Amino acid sequence: MGLKYLHTMVRVKDLDASMAFYRLLGLEETRRWDNEGGRFTLVFMAPPGQPECPVELTYNWDGDEGLPSDSRHFGHLAYEVDDIYATCAHLKANGVTINRPPRDGRMAFVRSPDNVSVELLQAGEAKAPAEPWASMENTGHW
Repeated sequence: MGLKYLHTMVRVKDLDASMAFYRLLGLEETRRWDNEGGRFTLVFMAPPGQPECPVELTYNWDGDEGLPSDSRHFGHLAYEVDDIYATCAHLKANGVTINRPPRDGRMAFVRSPDNVSVELLQAGEAKAPAEPWASMENTGHW
């Protein structure tokens, strides 16, 4: 049996805000499908040079009434980053809350505008603990 990864789908309430968040992470739009009949838009965003690893943002034009509102049934997305401290500083400077700071120089969690947990993992070895991250408390949950 063959198996091929296709994408991870998350529902979004504000397509523009969600796309802005994923752009801050470094993802870029790779394709889009507006479905007039179904009244939804699908936007696929992936890291540069990795179109085979997208997140699919599903935006229902008429809202998502009746669907789970907290996205906690999903779990999280995970991305490896070259410099976890620089990535978290960039996100924080752009208004993203760091839910679980990279105190260990290895792992952090942030949330999208749609309450999707995003795990950030340092490529290679963990960085040495550094401020402000080493003493920063958790905010919310991940």
